[in-house]
Parts: sequence; C-alpha cells; structure tokens
Amino acid sequence: MQTEARVGVVVEGGGLNTTQSVVVEPQRQRQIGGAAQLISGGIAGAVSKTCTAPLARLTILFQLQGMHADVSKLEKASIWREASRIVREEGVRAFWKGNLVTIAHRLPYSSISFYAFERYKNMLQVILGAESQGSISADLCIRLLGGGLAGVTAASVTYPLDLVRTRLTAQKNVIYYKGICHALHTISKEEGFLGLYKGLGAALLGVGPNLAISFSVYDTARSYWQLQRPEDSTILVSLACGSLSGIASSTVAYPLDLVRRRMQLEGAGGRARVYRAGLVGTFRHIIRSEGWSGLYRGILPEYYKVVPSVGIVFMTYEKMKQVLSTIPEN
Repeated sequence: MQTEARVGVVVEGGGLNTTQSVVVEPQRQRQIGGAAQLISGGIAGAVSKTCTAPLARLTILFQLQGMHADVSKLEKASIWREASRIVREEGVRAFWKGNLVTIAHRLPYSSISFYAFERYKNMLQVILGAESQGSISADLCIRLLGGGLAGVTAASVTYPLDLVRTRLTAQKNVIYYKGICHALHTISKEEGFLGLYKGLGAALLGVGPNLAISFSVYDTARSYWQLQRPEDSTILVSLACGSLSGIASSTVAYPLDLVRRRMQLEGAGGRARVYRAGLVGTFRHIIRSEGWSGLYRGILPEYYKVVPSVGIVFMTYEKMKQVLSTIPEN
C-alpha cells in the first residue's frame, strides 16, 4: 500500500496548491500530526524561497522596469547584466533583499491556508450533502473551491507583508524603508491603512486561475506519465509534473502578478503615481506604453526558479518529516 503525502505549496499569486502530491513508498516511519506537517511545510517553503531569492529579486526588478522610466530607452532585459549590476553596486547580499519578510509572510500564510482549507472543505462537504460522498467530480470541485477560498483568505490576511516585500526588494542604492516594521509604519503614515492593500484585487484575481491551471496540468500530466511509464520513480514524476504545472500557471497568471507588483509600488517613497485608473486602467496603460510583451517583462528568471523551487520544497518537506517522526511524542 502506498502513502500519498500532500505538500502544501504556496504559489506567488496567492493560494494553496494542494495538487502537488508526492507518492512515497511505505517506510518504517511514524506518522506525524497536523502541527508537524505544518512546520515541515513552512520550513520547506522558507528554504525554497531562500535558495531561489536571487532569481525572485531579478523577476521583481524586471517587472518594475518601465514604471518610472522611458520605455523607449530601456535596454533589453538581461539576467546577466542586471545580476552584475547588483553585485557591483549593492553587493552579493543584495540578492536576498526582502527575503526576511518573504519568510515572515510564508509562515502565517501557510498556517492560514492549511487551517482555512480544512475548514472550507468540511463546510462544502456539509453543503453538498451525502450525495457528494464517493463522487470524483464532487471531490474535485470541493478541493478546487476549498483551495481557492483558502488562498483568497490567506492572501487577504497576509497581504501587507507581501506589499512590504515588494518595496524592500525594489530598493536599489537609495534606502527609504529600513526594515519590515519601519516599512509598515511609514506606509500606514504616508498612504493610510489602505495603502497596505494596494494591488490586492490583482492578487485575489490570480488565485483562482493559478490554482485551477496548476491542479489540472499536474493531475493530467501525472496520470498520462504513469499510464505510459508506470515503472518510473514517483518522486521523479511528481517533480517533473510539478515543474510543468508551475510553468503553465506562471505563464497564465504572470500578467496579473506584474500588475500587482506595479500597483504595490505606487506612491512608494513619495514618488508620483503612475497608474490612476485601477486594475483595468493599469493593464491598458502597460499595453499602450510597452506593448503586450510588457505584461511578461521578467518572466525568464521566473521560469528558471520553478524547477529548483519545486524540487527543494519536495526534498526539504520529506526530510523534515523524517526528522520530526524520530522525535518522541511525549
């Protein structure tokens, strides 16, 4: 009998991706409880984010290009050129700017997602009633809808930390925000409480498509692979299909993620506002001034971090489960 361990991977656009499953062969390992699973998932996410932080910062910097500059004078985005500039002007440690707030955001986000998903799932099962028991389509709908609602809840509660991360990461040579607490205080003081929620609409809109695409691509790819090559390692299948689903969901949801980042930076440090017409107006402004390709500015480093990010999450999660299972219950 095989044991299926679900890894709660939190995606950039918000949402709990409950579809990236790792099927492991039975081992002589004590089952760990929900709290230990939550700790394992949180640590796995933090390690993954830390390892891929340089690529994440490059993505954000590219996304923000053209916001306060003449687009016609911008050079073609080059990962090597921008990485060299960071090392030369800011130092190697600058690749991890904003990583502390990323980890601080990860832990409550994972906790809320984990708790909310179980609550929403139980509530939906009660609403749908007994006829949903044993129905594959009903179970799929419950998990998809429950995951989406959990993602929306977690994203809404922890959004200020996500906004602070963007502002800390976007800082280059001039340091306006000196840390997480200073940034939260300064933004609230200068832009009001609602300033901490700039771009929330784009974040919430990205939860559903991201989750749905990730779920469907992963499930379809894994089923096809196991049908064609049933002898392949299940860990390899999960890693490959998880990476493929990550690339697919990133491609579709990336424009919303870019718009979210730019809206988060509106008015930062007292700078003039660029986008004044909300979410739709921001899309129109970017397309008009930068073309359709402007919506995908910086997607290359985003692609590069998908495979190592998924792989590190899987490996760290399994290792943490092994470590925690050896700790006596009392």
